[in-house]
Order: sequence, then C-alpha cells, then structure tokens
Amino acid sequence: MANMGDLLWTPSKERAEDANITAFTAWLNECGHSFKSYEDVRRWSATDIEGFWEAIWRYFGVVSSTPHDCVLRQQKMPGAEWFPGARVNYIRALLSKGEGEKTAIYAAGEEGPARKISWAELKDQVFKLATAMRELGIKPGDRVVSYMPNIPEAAVAFFATASIGAIWSSCSPDFGSASVIDRFGQITPKLMFATDSYRYGGKDFDRRAEVRAMADALPSLEHVVHVKGSSSEFGGEPIVEGAHAWEALLSRSPVKDFTFEDTRFDHPLWIVYSSGTTGLPKPFVHGHGGVLLEALKFTHFHLDLKPSSCMFYFTTTGWVMWNILLSGLVAGSAVVLYDGNPMAPKAERLWELAAETGMTLFGASPTFLNGQMKAGIRPNKLYDMSKMDSILLGGSPVMPEHMEWCFENLRSDIWVTSQSGGTDVASAFVGGMPTLPVHAGEIQTRCLGVDVSAFDDEGNPVVGEVGELVVSKPMPSMPLYFWNDEGGRRYHDSYFDTYEGHWRHGDYFKVNERGGCFILGRSDSTLNRYGVRIGTAEIYRTIEGLAEIEDSIIVNLDLPGGNFFMPLFVVMKKGETLTDEVKAKINKALREKYSPRHVPDRIYEIDAVPYTLTGKKMEVPVRKILLGAALEKAASRDAMANPSAIDYFVRFAATQTEYKTAAA
Repeated sequence: MANMGDLLWTPSKERAEDANITAFTAWLNECGHSFKSYEDVRRWSATDIEGFWEAIWRYFGVVSSTPHDCVLRQQKMPGAEWFPGARVNYIRALLSKGEGEKTAIYAAGEEGPARKISWAELKDQVFKLATAMRELGIKPGDRVVSYMPNIPEAAVAFFATASIGAIWSSCSPDFGSASVIDRFGQITPKLMFATDSYRYGGKDFDRRAEVRAMADALPSLEHVVHVKGSSSEFGGEPIVEGAHAWEALLSRSPVKDFTFEDTRFDHPLWIVYSSGTTGLPKPFVHGHGGVLLEALKFTHFHLDLKPSSCMFYFTTTGWVMWNILLSGLVAGSAVVLYDGNPMAPKAERLWELAAETGMTLFGASPTFLNGQMKAGIRPNKLYDMSKMDSILLGGSPVMPEHMEWCFENLRSDIWVTSQSGGTDVASAFVGGMPTLPVHAGEIQTRCLGVDVSAFDDEGNPVVGEVGELVVSKPMPSMPLYFWNDEGGRRYHDSYFDTYEGHWRHGDYFKVNERGGCFILGRSDSTLNRYGVRIGTAEIYRTIEGLAEIEDSIIVNLDLPGGNFFMPLFVVMKKGETLTDEVKAKINKALREKYSPRHVPDRIYEIDAVPYTLTGKKMEVPVRKILLGAALEKAASRDAMANPSAIDYFVRFAATQTEYKTAAA
C-alpha cells in the first residue's frame, strides 16, 4: 500500500509538452517573461494578480463590447472591482466554443444509453427558451430558479436565463420544500422551472406536493414552467395551476440572430448557497465576468481540457460542482450529465457510462471510490478505459489508497488529481497540474492566480505546519456580495473578521516544502487537543481502514474550565459489534499511527453517520447539539441526506450528561 507522500506518477514528456499550461507559458515568454517552470508562473500569478488576469483575458481573447478601464480598480477585500467598464456575457462566451453536430452534452440515467445533444441543438434550444422567457417578461436582474434533476433541460434553462441577463439559482429535487423555500425565499424569484418527479435507485419520487408548497410560499413567482420528470404517471396535468409546459415554450421556429444581453463584467450570473446546516443558507452572488475568467483558467490549465476532451463529474443540480461541470464547455469539451444513483442498477454503472461516452476526465468523491473499493469493482477488467486520461477527486480529503486504486483499476498512467475549493468562489484554491508529479495523499499545487497560504494564529504564513487556509489577494470569482446583505456585514463577518483584509476560508490547510497541499477538514470541526490541531481526515483514514468499522464521526467538545471531551461514534460492519477488544484496537491504531492526542475519550456505536446532501459528515452540527444547541438551531433536516441519523445525537445530548463536566 502506498504511504503518504510516495511518488505515484510523473508526467511523460509527451504529456507535459501537450499540456495547455505549456503553450500558455511559451506565450507568456513571448510577451517578455522568462518562466522556466510551473512554479515560476504560479508565483508570478499570485503576486502580480493584475498582470496575470490581464494575460488570461488576452490569451483567451475575451470579447467585450466596450473596453475595460483597468484590470483591478482597488486591490482590497472585500471591495475589489475587476475589469470595470467591460461587458461580458458568460453564456455568449460559452456557446461560442463549439458548433455543428459535434456533441456538447451527453445525458444518461441509471439505465439505457446516453442521449447526445449537439452544439447546434443546444444553441437552438437555448435561443428558443430565452426568447420565450423574454416574452414572459423576464428581464435582466430578475431571479429565475430551478427545481430539476441533472438533465439537459436544467442546463438549457440555466443558459437561457443567463443569456438574457436574468439571475439563475438551483436546488435539486431531493431537497425538501422547506429547505428550498429557505433558499429561494431570500431572493424573490419571478420564474421557476420545476419537475414533477425524479428517479433514484430504480424508484420514481413524486415531487408535485413539494412544488405546490414552494409556489404557495413564494409570492413573487409570476410563472412556473413544468418540466416532465422521470414518471409519466405524474406528468399528465399541470404541476401547478397555470403552469407553462416546457414543450410549449420550445415549440417555435428556430430563432435567427439571437441577441445576448450585453451584461456588465460584474452583472450577477447566479446565486448559490452554503450548505444550510445552521441558520439560513448564505446566498453567494457571482458575476458573469469573474466566473468566465476562472472557468477559462481552471478548465484549461488545472483540468487540461481540450476540444477533444469529455468531462464528467458526479453531482446534482444543487451543488456548485454542477455549475463547474458545465463550465467544461468553455474549453470546447463535451460534458456528461448523470441523473440517478451512481451505483444503480449496478455498482459499475458509471464506468459503463465512461466507456460509452469516451470520458477523458472522470470526477467523483473519495466516498464514491470507497464504495467501489468495498464492492470489489475493477473497471479496467470490465470496460475499455483507454480514453480516460485523468480522474478528479474532490469533496473530501483524498487518501493514498484512493489514488493507488485508480492506478491499479483504471490506467497505470492516469493523471490522478485532487482539487479543493468552495461554493463560495465557484472554483478551486488548490488543485491539479498535468506537468507536475503526483504524490500519495497530496494535492499537487496551489492554483494559478490564487494567493493562498496557511496562516498561524498570529496571521503569519507557515510552511510544513497546519494553519488556516487564507487567501491574501482578490480572486475574480469571489462573491460580488451576499443577497440581501445590506452594507455587506454578513459577507465581511463570514470571511474577513479574523485576518483583516484576508479571506479566511474555514479550512485547516498545510503546504509542504515542495508545494504539495493538504486540506485537513473544516477549521471549525478540526480537533484541537493540548494545543495540537488534528484534522478529522486523519482519524477517519485510520478507523475506517479497520476490518470491523463501516463509518465514523468524531468531534471535540470544548468544556468549561478549559476542559474538553472527544467522543468517537462508529458504525460497525454487518455482523460486527463494538466490543472492548475492538475499542482497544481503534485506540491502538490511532496512538501508533498518529499520537496519543488522536485517541478519543469514549467510543460509541451508532446506526448511521449523519451526512449533508452533498456527502459531507455533519461534524459541526453534531458538536453543537452535544454542547446543548437545539436541533433546529444546529441543523436543517432538509439539508441532510439521512435526516433520522441526527436523532441519536439529540438523545445522546439529553441522556449522556456526564461528559459535559468531563476533564481532559
């Protein structure tokens, strides 16, 4: 088994020479630079951010109907103003990258072959729908929301919305109505696209009641567009009274000479949300120009996409990774949409789809790989993986065994890249680079144009030590603002109240001497014992590698008098029980692999670990509940993948009171 830091992959000479970053570096050198390595380019891009982003603008030939006054009006956070004077429509740029019968989108579900949508068909549908929306009175700045699964209609609706300057916002239909209302209710939408049903795990789920509840709770809605879902049983009548049928809006002659709204660089493109595990979800507003520049940079250089590429990431429409997946089109690449359970009707379903569509980049979470590993799936023994040259892992920390599995079961020469960023910036802070080596358990590098460091408690950047992930210069895709945040106070307090003028993201982070990066969990859930910070990923890697353990969650409770209590909760594998011997085995493994500080104070058996809809363990809500917070103040059931799992911790807090006075 690979150990942390082992060298797993080095790019071939041909791969490095063919990489997009190599061509960009050569172009920069023709413009007067003398860069010899990626690190030279990265260091310059993080120092001279105006020069870097001006270079991105020029290199990709970004089109604006008016010239920009400067690159950056003021280099401060919050308050940076990028490319003032420019007018950039993200969708106009995106749809310019392909044409004709070349496939733009593959769309598939749990069964059957993938549907192909050509660039010509995509543009035709977008222009028809956008024209219909204008006829319905949708104007620039109006909010348009979606309650649809990951199907082509969702992408078409987004593109049509943004092409006319309206503002897009989306939730997936696995969200309950209360959770959606918490989000959409903040932004007063004018039009909603909604499905009547979706399919998951071979079962159709009726969402008509949820849509009606949302329509009743959103008085600003003037129009609902009914998009027929997975079941013909539910789609025979309007989803709400007066709803427009999707088919009716698109049943018109092709639209000739469609006119995109000529939006300002900072015109709002979409509104995305924080996870909503506590309080109302924060509504992040991102702009057309900032998203475009980040998408051009990220897809070309950190994903190395080309017009011949085919990108996939397993996601839903309620996660920013859906937005990022669609940004693959700005590289002229095809993208693959998947709607359904990734392991249904068979555990290898996504690899079957990969072979069918010719995916070159496959994206999923380490949690998905865990399921594949446990199921004993070996994709390269089942399907042709020859076109897959890279795999993107994100959403949670990536361990050496995840990377090793990819080399053994996909391709021995595959580029395994781990990336980490946030909904907050719709991009990554740290990520992949096809010209650099891959080391086990490490993210390859800090991304271009991102001045990211690990800060200690005094605000000093540190190398080789765990600190707070801090960005010290503006990024174009940082939120323009939070919706309804008068004076920007909530935005300021969310990121800039710890290190004034620096973005504190809320992750514990480490950069080693060679530039490899590690995300060690959220800083508000990371364990701190005896002044030593412990990333929960370290605990989980050790515990969940034991034969008896299926899953786990750990929190650290700060108690009065400087005391603390660190309980570990474990889900046992079928047929196993939490005996004293198993507890001793857990403690011994943690003590020997890491330190005595990693050993929990108590170990408890539970039926299930609570997860958010995006697959993250709910460490912070569990900690708050165990410290006495009411459930409704700590977590939203509608934002959970398995709401009943949180009930154990509510009972625990009410009955297991001895820990509240426990000493370290």
